[in-house]
Amino acid sequence: MLNSKNKILTVISIIVLAILMLPLILVVITSFNTQNSISLPIEGFTFNWYANIFQQPDFIAGFESSLLVALIASGLALIIGIPAVYALTRFNVPKASWFQSFFLSPTLIPEIVIGFALYQTIVITIRIPVFIGLIIGHFLLCLPYVIRLITASMLLLDRHIEEAGWVYGCSPRKTFFLLVLPNIKTSIIAAFMMCFINSFNNMPISLFMNGPSLTMLPPAILNYLQNNYDPTVSAISVLLMVFTGLMMFLVEKAIGLKSLTK
Repeated sequence: MLNSKNKILTVISIIVLAILMLPLILVVITSFNTQNSISLPIEGFTFNWYANIFQQPDFIAGFESSLLVALIASGLALIIGIPAVYALTRFNVPKASWFQSFFLSPTLIPEIVIGFALYQTIVITIRIPVFIGLIIGHFLLCLPYVIRLITASMLLLDRHIEEAGWVYGCSPRKTFFLLVLPNIKTSIIAAFMMCFINSFNNMPISLFMNGPSLTMLPPAILNYLQNNYDPTVSAISVLLMVFTGLMMFLVEKAIGLKSLTK
């Protein structure tokens, strides 16, 4: 009886996985189509659409901008988020739950609202450069990931490790850098990658800040698709999937290495 239930669950899981993977498989197939439109079945096999990606200046500039913004926003989220979590979980901060809710509040606001609000306030009213507005918007997108992952790791970290450092004469600062950070390294890596991937692939916030002076990759892809319905979009989608998969693979490797050293 139990085996039959397991078989049914396995079949259902396979079906669900196939349904989820089918659109991605079709994207991969159409990226090699010799036709000038995204259609099935494909008539032939070619790599021309992949070569065409590197002939589009907006894609190149968009990749560079998205990469830079994602790195800066993710780094800032870690620099601000990790000490904040450490203070909230280790010290008697008044109204600590309020601060935590404040840090997580960007998740309650739709990203498109964040993008519009930042554009209206920062770019139009205050006239801060678009690049700074993008950094702020993507930082708000990244910070909740850092708060959640690092908080979970800090709550599991044995306080006796820090107390042992204090007993042996380590200052609170040395204890934080030499004992706490190495023990939450896995969560830091995971938080950075979650921030980076979500920032790099973000559309709503980037769409409002996108313009002649600064091109982000997701809006650049959307603009190309509106004017050219050819398999170049499928090809760059495949490259983005590969890029994201590679980043996640590196995270898993880093986490695996960390677990082996314990």
